[in-house]
Amino acid sequence: MTRNPVQRLFDWKIRGIRWIEIIGVMCVAAMVFSVYVAKAAAARESAAIGQLERQIAENSQRVRLLRAEAARLEQPGRLETLSRGAALAPVKAERQVEEDALPTLKPVHVPAPVVVAPEPVEPAAEAPAADVAAPDAEPER
Repeated sequence: MTRNPVQRLFDWKIRGIRWIEIIGVMCVAAMVFSVYVAKAAAARESAAIGQLERQIAENSQRVRLLRAEAARLEQPGRLETLSRGAALAPVKAERQVEEDALPTLKPVHVPAPVVVAPEPVEPAAEAPAADVAAPDAEPER
């Protein structure tokens, strides 16, 4: 009675356990391990996505604050006050010319820039001249 080779593979036993059962258990173990690895990778990715979403929320809050600050700084009343303080005024109609006539314009007196004087500094206690060595001097031996 000759048995077919596939039937022999199913019937082949190692210490009372069929070889096909050992292969099946190893396949199931490999699948369980691969599912575990995939879930661990998905958890890491989920944590990274959560971190990125938090950063996006923080950045959008910063954008809203910066837009509000820009709107505050661009208020016409504030800009007008600053321009008056800097002695700036709108260009008068008689000062407007065509591009070709620009070299013929008479220069206008430009006010001197405002310079803020530095605050006086209190003199520091001076060290005795004998204690201060010149950088080029060699140390005494």
